[in-house]
Amino acid sequence: MANARTADLKSAKAQAAIDSALRTLDAERGGVEALIAALRDGLGGQFAAAVDLIRAAQGRVIVTGMGKSGHVGNKIASTLASTGTPAMFVHPAEASHGDLGMIAKGDVILALSWSGETAELKNLTDYSRRFRIGLIGMTANPESTLGKTADVVLTLPQAREACPHNMAPTTSSLMQLALGDALAIALLESHGFTALDFGMLHPGGKLGALLKTVSDFMHTGEQVPLAPLGTKMSDAILQMSAKGFGCVGITDAQGALVGIITDGDLRRHMRNDLLNARVDEVMTKAPKTVRPDQLISETLDILNSMKVTALFAVQAGKPVGVIHVHDLLRAGAA
Repeated sequence: MANARTADLKSAKAQAAIDSALRTLDAERGGVEALIAALRDGLGGQFAAAVDLIRAAQGRVIVTGMGKSGHVGNKIASTLASTGTPAMFVHPAEASHGDLGMIAKGDVILALSWSGETAELKNLTDYSRRFRIGLIGMTANPESTLGKTADVVLTLPQAREACPHNMAPTTSSLMQLALGDALAIALLESHGFTALDFGMLHPGGKLGALLKTVSDFMHTGEQVPLAPLGTKMSDAILQMSAKGFGCVGITDAQGALVGIITDGDLRRHMRNDLLNARVDEVMTKAPKTVRPDQLISETLDILNSMKVTALFAVQAGKPVGVIHVHDLLRAGAA
C-alpha cells in the first residue's frame, strides 16, 4: 500500500511538472503569435525600415541590452555575424567606461529594452545621437525614452510572461529573440548569402564539415579505381580489392565514366564464368555521381538515399575522384 501511495505521489508530481511546462509553452506561443500578427500590421513597416538602415550602414551592427535583454542581444549579435551581417555585442554598462570607443560612425546600434527605460542605455543612446549613428530600438513601449530617441522602433506587442507572477522575463525574451532571428534571416536573404558563404564562417565541427565540398575529401589520381570497357572481370575485381572502395568505375575510350561495378553487382551476377566475363556485361550503366564542388551535406543525402558507400566525382563527364562514407565519418560529417 505504501509503495502504491509513493508511486501515486511521484505520478502526481510528474504530471504537475508537465502541466507547468505546457502552460509555459502555451504562454510563449501566444507571444510569438502576437508578434506574427504585429508584423502583418504596423510592425512590418518598422521591420523593413530596420533592414534598410542596417543594409545601408558601412560598419557593423552594435547590439546592446541589459539583463535578459543583454543575453538575448548577445545571441542576436552572434546570429547576425554568422549569417553575413557583421555584428558585435557591447555591454551598456561597459560602454559608459570606455567601450563606447568600439562604436564607429558607420555602425548601427540595435538596443533591446522591453520597457524602453533602461537607465544603463542612456550614455550609449546619447553617443549615437551626438555622432549621428543609426539607432534601432526594440521595445514594447514606443513612447519610452528609447522609443522616442531611436531612428527606427521595433515595437513588440504586449504579452503575458510565462511566469505565474507575470514578472520573470520569459515570453518577452522569446519574442525579442524571435524578432532578432527574423531580422538576421531577412538580412541574409537580402544579401544573397549562400550555403557556401555560411561554410566560410563555420569551418569547425560537424556543421563546418557538412559545408565543405567533395573536393575537400575525395581521393584522386592513382587512388581512383577505374577500368576501361572490355576489361576482364578478374582484372576489375583486382582493381576493386587493391583500391579498397568496394567499387570500380568503368570508362569508355574517351575516359568518360559510363558505368560502375560494386560488391552488390558481383553478388547479383555470381556464376561460374564470372571471372572471364567482361565488365560491360556486369556494370551498372549511367551511375549516380557528384561534382567536385558539391556540398558534403548534399553528398550525404545521395549516399543515404541510394544506400551506397561510395560515389565518383565527375567533371566534364570524366571521373576525377572518389568519395567514401568512411572519409566523411572520419571528418565528423556523418
